[in-house]
Amino acid sequence: MAPLPFTEIPANRRRQLLQIARTAIARRLQPDRRMPEWFFSEEGWNRLAACFVTLHQGDSHRLRGCIGTLKAELALTHAVAYYAEQAAFEDPRFDPLTAAELLSIEIEISLLSPLTELLIGSEAELLQSLRPCIDGLWLQAGSHRATFLPQVWQKLADPVEFVVQLKLKAGLAKDHWDQSFRCWRYSVESFSESDPALRLRHANPDCSGSGGDDSGLNRGVC
Repeated sequence: MAPLPFTEIPANRRRQLLQIARTAIARRLQPDRRMPEWFFSEEGWNRLAACFVTLHQGDSHRLRGCIGTLKAELALTHAVAYYAEQAAFEDPRFDPLTAAELLSIEIEISLLSPLTELLIGSEAELLQSLRPCIDGLWLQAGSHRATFLPQVWQKLADPVEFVVQLKLKAGLAKDHWDQSFRCWRYSVESFSESDPALRLRHANPDCSGSGGDDSGLNRGVC
């Protein structure tokens, strides 16, 4: 089954994906919630997709959870539902989401392009290869690995600082570099509940009417 080209997701489907993410979270807190019937339909939803689900909270949009996958292994709706639940309850950086917080979070979904390995021999070459505000970056050095989504450029606009912080996230020293380094870039198509054209009502998250750990290449926190 071929991965889904993320540019093929129309606005109405994006809205449905956001509803799926919210329902998946609500179901952990309110087990009587049900997924809509179309969630189980194969038509248009059975293509594989790589995605991250990010939760923001409050007027400052502070991070409340983010987990996803860099490799397309699940069907789109199932990937969104699974990683929404993981971001809400299994991100090791945060306590599990509570029922009282459910209406205060904003959900963002990032659909990832395939990974492209950067053929680099030094950190200087990596810095020259990066495209600020476009590239997400996956870094691996031995058993150390971590990723930043392209959205992180909004807070770390300098490529040097972007790479330094990613190395620190991977558990490496900020000046560390050796020949074991491998890096991949990817781009994302992201959309959130705050987008005017996709804005949802949060009072009824069952939607019936319509970026973990860094232990492996396929999954990570953003």
